Amino acid sequence: MEDLAKNFSHIKGWGIDADPKNDPTYPMKHRTDEEQKGYTWERPPQQPITVEVLHSNERPNVSAVFGTSAPPTGLSGQLRRYAFNYSESSFGHWIPLLLADRVNVVEGIIDDIRQGHVPNIFAEKGWGGDWKYDRKGLVQKVLIGAAITTVLFALLNRKPELKRG
Repeated sequence: MEDLAKNFSHIKGWGIDADPKNDPTYPMKHRTDEEQKGYTWERPPQQPITVEVLHSNERPNVSAVFGTSAPPTGLSGQLRRYAFNYSESSFGHWIPLLLADRVNVVEGIIDDIRQGHVPNIFAEKGWGGDWKYDRKGLVQKVLIGAAITTVLFALLNRKPELKRG
């Protein structure tokens, strides 16, 4: 194997950190490797856990402070619980969380209607501003949404073909 330092020695600053005696952080950091032993600071007191709190399976404990206003519930909650069985570096973690967010929007609309409040989806999605400033974009969004809804409706309501035998 060739000596890499020789190959790239023409680059100014190449290999500056190769020599531990020439460590540019030496005057600022006294290396004791204490940070490798775990927490290097006093952990704040734990917030009381009064609702279900989902946390990464890569961490040994729950964050000291967390939100409690929207605990996981319904189908979106089940999707979130499923997602937290997987590592944060996995699609199995992030895709279900994205889907859970979309499902939670529908659950919120259903919950509003159940409580007697008809949501003004047009205003809540900012379509008033879109209509005023980006009419073409809004019409395009609505047409695409209508086309997708029509296709899904047609696929879900088609009658199975009869087999001739």
